[in-house]
Amino acid sequence: MPAASPAPPDSASRTGTVAPAGSKRTSHSTRRDFADVGRARERSRQHRLARVALVLAPVAAFLWVRLLAGDPVGMPTFPAVEPLYLMAGLFFVVLIVVLLGTTVVAGRSPHVVYRPEQIDVGLDDVKGLAPVKEDVTRSLDLFLAGRTFRREMGGTPRRGLLFEGAPGTGKTHMAKAMAAEAGVPFLFVSGTSFQSMYYGATARKIRSYFKALRKAARTEGGAIGFIEEIDAIATVRGGMSATPTPTGLAPTRAEVVSCGGLEGLPALATHRAAGPGRGSLVSASITSEGVGGVVNELLVQMQSFDEPTGWQKVQSRATDVVNLFLPAHRQVPRPRPEPVDVLLIAATNRADNLDPALLRPGRFDRRLTFDLPDKTGRREIIDHFLARKAHEPELDDDERRDALAGVTQGYSPVMIEHLMDEALVNAVRRGAAAMSWRDLEQARLVVEVGLGQPVGYTDHEKRLIATHEAGHATIAHLVAPHRRLEILTIVKRASALGLLAHGDADDVYTRSRSELADLIKIAFGGQVAEELFFGDVSTGPGGDLQYATGVAAQMVGAAGMCDTLISFAAVQGSALSGNDLVGRVLGDSDGRRMVEELLREQKEHVRRLMGANRHLVEALRDALLELHELIGHEITDVLAAAGPAHPAPPLQSTAVGASTPQTIETPQTIDLVALERDVQQGATKGANPPRT
Repeated sequence: MPAASPAPPDSASRTGTVAPAGSKRTSHSTRRDFADVGRARERSRQHRLARVALVLAPVAAFLWVRLLAGDPVGMPTFPAVEPLYLMAGLFFVVLIVVLLGTTVVAGRSPHVVYRPEQIDVGLDDVKGLAPVKEDVTRSLDLFLAGRTFRREMGGTPRRGLLFEGAPGTGKTHMAKAMAAEAGVPFLFVSGTSFQSMYYGATARKIRSYFKALRKAARTEGGAIGFIEEIDAIATVRGGMSATPTPTGLAPTRAEVVSCGGLEGLPALATHRAAGPGRGSLVSASITSEGVGGVVNELLVQMQSFDEPTGWQKVQSRATDVVNLFLPAHRQVPRPRPEPVDVLLIAATNRADNLDPALLRPGRFDRRLTFDLPDKTGRREIIDHFLARKAHEPELDDDERRDALAGVTQGYSPVMIEHLMDEALVNAVRRGAAAMSWRDLEQARLVVEVGLGQPVGYTDHEKRLIATHEAGHATIAHLVAPHRRLEILTIVKRASALGLLAHGDADDVYTRSRSELADLIKIAFGGQVAEELFFGDVSTGPGGDLQYATGVAAQMVGAAGMCDTLISFAAVQGSALSGNDLVGRVLGDSDGRRMVEELLREQKEHVRRLMGANRHLVEALRDALLELHELIGHEITDVLAAAGPAHPAPPLQSTAVGASTPQTIETPQTIDLVALERDVQQGATKGANPPRT
């Protein structure tokens, strides 16, 4: 979850001890006391005291009169009861409780109430979510001033917020911070806790939860309800389609043309179901307590926040009876239910599977997407956790922290915290009291790839894998010097016998043609190194070819970077429709030809470039054979010590893909039996595709 704002590390943290986390919050914000919610809470408290006084005053007066008259009220006496009758009566009472107790308990609300003083986070503690935090602050201010906004301005306050996003991005943390800042009760409940094996019990639990929410709001001046994983009870009902209506049925609206990154094929027509101006297809179907009945009950309750209280219902019935005897111009007005200040928040990882009726204004008025933090947000989170975890002085350097924020692209706040916990475990293993930069790098390698599993390679296998990985790293260094070379290893991890981890120096969301071509070149570095140094190719480049083919297919079939402007991603309603872009491109003869030409062109460039820089490959290979693993600057240090890089020679007039004569290392013994054994065991020789 999102991190809190850190206190500046003091001298203790710089010497390897845990920095103080700041004084614990002793009081919540008083903004509630000056808002409509605070004033409503004070009025409710005064009314409760008045009702108690009215009830107790007659009793106290009666007791004082009896006492002053010399006839005080004594203890009551109970008649004698035959034990046999008493046991029989108790038996039937217990029987009734057993028979009816299960049904009564099954309909109780499963929520847990947290008071503001029990919540130790506030909006100031939320980091890495700046855009969402700003909108949440506005929604909270509107909630606190709901009465003024409703009466004086004629507006309708927001009644529901939907938090959607990947796991660990801070949805629950943000909801708790809102409840603490508002100073109102926080009714937490999980979507799965509403489910019951008894027919109708799920709907009763939902009614009970909203009844408790309204009661808490009337008592405390306001209340915030939070439903975790609401998709467990609010998926699309039978007969409701999450796809937009066909062309001609939906109202005309402006289309949005956006710039997209090539991270994957967009799921067309699946994320616009509840958008403005787009209808949803509804077909006739029969629903029951299952999904339909539960969603229907949830829809009704979210629309019925302003139900009258029990006392108002009694007053209304009495008023109706009196009005039966009064003429029309003498009718007594019925009491009107006072709107309650309730804010319902729901969180889900699958917002597109929710019923469209839930997402309309008046129910969930606002959908807030919790994205993974950017580099600035990750830096804030890293500062927070490092202020509270023991670390070496080197991690107090701003450049180190910026580097850590850069290499954790795609990490959620929870993942960053877990990474540091793993680094502390590494520190404990080596007998240190604080984590170092190398502990963090080792922890990241374990988290992203897996634990190292030493394998008894043959001498030829070890040299082959080292050459393969050195080829990847050399080409990455030559064609994309702006990329970070993070980890180069020949230690087996998961299914990879070796790997090169490299990434962007900054967060990027789009890629140019040259950048994608460079990624293909890096993927071919391992195969070309094997051909140049061994005159043969192993099974290792299999994953590299798969990665390169996928990138080339996106360039050809989705980005218009080759000889066609047709987007294969636009294919719908045919055998080629779906999300398999590579299959669509390769299934077309022209598309397959363009992909093949693109791959051969990039491989030929890698061959010429590596032929001119064999000394760099050899230097990295020898370092890997000696150390088995190089991390960060160790890779670039080896390359710098090996000598300057040379440009690729001009292309010779030979057939595309033909091999240029090179000096080949001929191993004395090639252990083909060992290679065949590893292939049968499902191990892929060489590296995984470059992780970008």
